[in-house]
Amino acid sequence: MIRDTLAPRPPRARPIRTGAALIGVAGTLALAGCSTAATDSTDTAGNDGSGTSSAPYVDGTYTATGSYQTPETVETIEVTITLADDVITAVEVSGDPQASESERYQSEFIGGISDEVVGENIDDISVDRVAGSSLTSGGFNDAIAAIKDEAAA
Repeated sequence: MIRDTLAPRPPRARPIRTGAALIGVAGTLALAGCSTAATDSTDTAGNDGSGTSSAPYVDGTYTATGSYQTPETVETIEVTITLADDVITAVEVSGDPQASESERYQSEFIGGISDEVVGENIDDISVDRVAGSSLTSGGFNDAIAAIKDEAAA
Protein backbone atom coordinates (compact mmCIF):
# COMPACT_ATOMS: atom_id res chain seq x y z
CA MET A 1 0.00 0.00 0.00
CA ILE A 2 1.31 3.40 -0.97
CA ARG A 3 0.74 6.17 1.41
CA ASP A 4 -0.20 9.66 0.36
CA THR A 5 2.48 11.95 1.73
CA LEU A 6 0.10 14.86 2.07
CA ALA A 7 -2.44 13.03 4.21
CA PRO A 8 -2.09 13.61 7.93
CA ARG A 9 -0.76 10.77 9.98
CA PRO A 10 -2.96 9.35 12.69
CA PRO A 11 -1.83 10.41 16.17
CA ARG A 12 0.46 7.96 17.93
CA ALA A 13 -0.68 6.56 21.22
CA ARG A 14 1.51 7.76 24.08
CA PRO A 15 2.28 5.38 26.91
CA ILE A 16 0.61 6.33 30.17
CA ARG A 17 3.13 6.88 32.92
CA THR A 18 1.09 6.29 36.03
CA GLY A 19 4.09 5.66 38.26
CA ALA A 20 5.43 9.19 37.86
CA ALA A 21 1.97 10.67 38.29
CA LEU A 22 1.39 8.72 41.50
CA ILE A 23 4.76 9.74 42.86
CA GLY A 24 3.95 13.37 42.11
CA VAL A 25 0.59 13.12 43.91
CA ALA A 26 2.13 11.29 46.87
CA GLY A 27 4.88 13.90 47.12
CA THR A 28 2.34 16.70 47.10
CA LEU A 29 0.32 15.02 49.84
CA ALA A 30 3.43 14.38 51.90
CA LEU A 31 4.44 18.02 51.67
CA ALA A 32 0.94 19.12 52.60
CA GLY A 33 1.30 17.09 55.79
CA CYS A 34 4.43 19.05 56.74
CA SER A 35 2.57 22.24 57.49
CA THR A 36 3.58 23.86 60.75
CA ALA A 37 0.28 25.62 61.34
CA ALA A 38 -1.69 24.10 64.21
CA THR A 39 -5.21 23.10 63.29
CA ASP A 40 -6.23 21.54 66.60
CA SER A 41 -6.69 23.60 69.74
CA THR A 42 -5.72 20.68 72.01
CA ASP A 43 -2.17 20.81 73.36
CA THR A 44 0.06 17.76 73.86
CA ALA A 45 -1.03 17.39 77.49
CA GLY A 46 -4.63 16.85 76.37
CA ASN A 47 -5.81 20.27 77.48
CA ASP A 48 -8.30 22.03 75.25
CA GLY A 49 -7.44 25.54 76.43
CA SER A 50 -10.40 25.75 78.79
CA GLY A 51 -8.40 24.55 81.79
CA THR A 52 -10.00 21.10 81.66
CA SER A 53 -8.44 17.91 80.43
CA SER A 54 -9.78 16.08 77.40
CA ALA A 55 -8.10 12.81 78.36
CA PRO A 56 -9.82 9.67 77.10
CA TYR A 57 -9.18 7.77 80.36
CA VAL A 58 -10.58 8.47 83.79
CA ASP A 59 -7.90 9.20 86.40
CA GLY A 60 -7.60 6.57 89.11
CA THR A 61 -6.02 3.30 90.16
CA TYR A 62 -6.86 0.17 88.17
CA THR A 63 -6.02 -3.51 88.57
CA ALA A 64 -6.24 -6.32 86.02
CA THR A 65 -4.84 -9.79 85.57
CA GLY A 66 -2.92 -10.81 82.48
CA SER A 67 -1.92 -14.30 81.40
CA TYR A 68 0.77 -15.73 79.19
CA GLN A 69 1.89 -19.14 77.98
CA THR A 70 5.26 -20.61 78.98
CA PRO A 71 6.66 -23.93 77.77
CA GLU A 72 5.51 -25.51 81.04
CA THR A 73 2.23 -23.80 81.92
CA VAL A 74 0.00 -20.74 81.68
CA GLU A 75 1.16 -18.04 84.09
CA THR A 76 -0.68 -14.98 85.37
CA ILE A 77 0.37 -11.65 86.78
CA GLU A 78 -1.65 -8.94 88.47
CA VAL A 79 -0.99 -5.38 87.32
CA THR A 80 -2.06 -2.26 89.21
CA ILE A 81 -1.47 1.16 87.69
CA THR A 82 -2.38 4.69 88.66
CA LEU A 83 -3.41 7.04 85.85
CA ALA A 84 -3.39 10.84 85.83
CA ASP A 85 -4.20 12.59 82.52
CA ASP A 86 -3.54 9.32 80.65
CA VAL A 87 -0.03 9.05 82.11
CA ILE A 88 0.99 6.09 84.27
CA THR A 89 2.19 7.58 87.57
CA ALA A 90 2.67 4.30 89.45
CA VAL A 91 2.80 0.60 88.62
CA GLU A 92 2.79 -2.50 90.78
CA VAL A 93 3.02 -6.05 89.45
CA SER A 94 2.66 -9.26 91.41
CA GLY A 95 2.73 -12.83 90.26
CA ASP A 96 2.00 -16.33 91.42
CA PRO A 97 4.48 -18.34 89.35
CA GLN A 98 3.71 -22.01 88.81
CA ALA A 99 7.17 -23.00 87.55
CA SER A 100 10.55 -22.21 89.13
CA GLU A 101 11.84 -20.64 85.92
CA SER A 102 8.75 -18.42 85.79
CA GLU A 103 9.50 -17.26 89.33
CA ARG A 104 12.90 -15.97 88.21
CA TYR A 105 11.57 -14.24 85.11
CA GLN A 106 8.58 -12.68 86.88
CA SER A 107 10.89 -11.38 89.60
CA GLU A 108 13.20 -9.78 87.02
CA PHE A 109 10.23 -8.30 85.16
CA ILE A 110 8.73 -6.86 88.35
CA GLY A 111 12.10 -5.31 89.22
CA GLY A 112 12.38 -3.50 85.87
CA ILE A 113 8.86 -2.61 84.75
CA SER A 114 8.55 0.65 86.66
CA ASP A 115 11.47 2.18 84.75
CA GLU A 116 9.77 1.25 81.47
CA VAL A 117 6.24 2.59 82.03
CA VAL A 118 6.04 5.20 84.80
CA GLY A 119 5.76 8.64 83.22
CA GLU A 120 4.53 7.21 79.90
CA ASN A 121 1.15 7.70 78.25
CA ILE A 122 -0.89 4.50 78.61
CA ASP A 123 -1.57 4.47 74.86
CA ASP A 124 2.18 4.35 74.20
CA ILE A 125 2.76 1.29 76.39
CA SER A 126 3.54 -2.04 74.75
CA VAL A 127 6.46 -3.79 76.37
CA ASP A 128 8.19 -6.70 74.70
CA ARG A 129 11.15 -7.49 76.94
CA VAL A 130 11.87 -6.20 80.41
CA ALA A 131 15.00 -7.21 82.34
CA GLY A 132 15.45 -10.28 80.16
CA SER A 133 11.87 -11.46 80.51
CA SER A 134 9.90 -11.59 77.27
CA LEU A 135 6.98 -13.91 78.03
CA THR A 136 5.89 -12.00 81.14
CA SER A 137 5.53 -8.93 78.90
CA GLY A 138 2.65 -10.63 77.11
CA GLY A 139 0.74 -10.97 80.37
CA PHE A 140 1.52 -7.35 81.25
CA ASN A 141 0.25 -6.10 77.86
CA ASP A 142 -2.87 -8.24 78.30
CA ALA A 143 -3.55 -6.60 81.68
CA ILE A 144 -2.91 -3.09 80.28
CA ALA A 145 -5.47 -3.73 77.51
CA ALA A 146 -8.06 -4.71 80.15
CA ILE A 147 -7.22 -1.61 82.20
CA LYS A 148 -7.61 0.63 79.16
CA ASP A 149 -11.05 -0.83 78.53
CA GLU A 150 -12.05 -0.24 82.16
CA ALA A 151 -10.59 3.27 82.36
CA ALA A 152 -12.01 4.53 79.07
CA ALA A 153 -14.05 7.66 79.66
